[in-house]
Amino acid sequence: MDISNKSNKDIFFEHQAQTSPYPLGIEIDYAKGVYMYDVNGKSYMDLISGIAVNNLGHGHPKITKAIKDQVDKYLFVMVYGEMVQKPQIELTKSLLSVLPDSLNATYFVNSGTEANEAALKLAKRYTGRTELISFNRSYHGNTHGSLSVSGNEVKKNAFRPLLPDVRFINFNVENDLQYITEKTAGVIVEPIQGDAGVRIPTIEYMTALRKRCDEVGAQLIFDEIQTGFGRTGKFFAFEHFGVTPDILTIAKGMAGGMAMGCFVSSQEKMKVLSHDPILGHITTFGGHPVCCAASNAVIQTLKEDNIIDDVERKGQLFEDRLKSHPAIKEIRRKGLMFAIDMESFELVNEVVTTCIENGVITYWFLSTPYAFRIAPPLIISDEEIHKACDVILAAIDTCIAK
Repeated sequence: MDISNKSNKDIFFEHQAQTSPYPLGIEIDYAKGVYMYDVNGKSYMDLISGIAVNNLGHGHPKITKAIKDQVDKYLFVMVYGEMVQKPQIELTKSLLSVLPDSLNATYFVNSGTEANEAALKLAKRYTGRTELISFNRSYHGNTHGSLSVSGNEVKKNAFRPLLPDVRFINFNVENDLQYITEKTAGVIVEPIQGDAGVRIPTIEYMTALRKRCDEVGAQLIFDEIQTGFGRTGKFFAFEHFGVTPDILTIAKGMAGGMAMGCFVSSQEKMKVLSHDPILGHITTFGGHPVCCAASNAVIQTLKEDNIIDDVERKGQLFEDRLKSHPAIKEIRRKGLMFAIDMESFELVNEVVTTCIENGVITYWFLSTPYAFRIAPPLIISDEEIHKACDVILAAIDTCIAK
């Protein structure tokens, strides 16, 4: 088939598989800072960071330099775990420098869903148990295992049967912790539920969750794929609660836009994946040196430039500008991670669409149709925040007036 005479958009819609019937379809030429630019030169302020990926914005010079420097040295040499590669070593050192001492062994993978798949395997292998517990309204990825522990039944039903022995309990409800028992291998939880609409638990609940897992010997897995790398005003969201997981999963914001994930645990626990059977988890492209170089640059930039220190103030500035509008029913926020509730999906859809038409990209949630998402690059300036809020507030007024 010769499709060389078709336009880029025609090829996109006709020959590339789609994830929904309604892709945005903006043809991007380049991106810089908090903006993306289409082929006609129109700018779009990115208020979602590619869904919490571009925490340092687009084309950050320290990240692009790290990528280019590594490309000049080598790309791929061997499947993960066989060769000593400096980019992986440097990234491990950087990660461990911002993690508690008990999380002292990294395993680099390709995505957030793979990190979660591997974490579930590790919990089952280490404990010798089979039961997994997750939470209603959770989201952990779209592969079979990750989908099995995600709490959206509408998204799951078409793909059953999924993993057996998975149980769901209610988030931030202490009475439900009784369902975590000596049969439980692992409990997987987002410290702040993302797709559920930025649901923030109490410190008391998170403390009780940690205590219950300790009592019964279940592995506590924190999915920080959306919340990590400064998004909530701490390097990791679990720092807000004073609770450390047994296994941590990360991805999205960790490599400045490069495809990467990681699960972290103790060396004692990680060792069980290396024997009985050997190669208990394997990945060809995990720990890709270019991705590792990019991720190391992300961590160093966040630390050296004190970017996380200003995240909460910027989040409050957004909130103060938006909360006074009577059409906004509630704002749930931690740092620069927002869910903004409105009265209906129809109004949310109109507001998001109008914002995009006017050059500001907000977005929907999979499981919270009456709210829209804001998660801008952490480097966004006060001036850009005010500009974004002007567009959002004007969009709401326009949509209500229809």
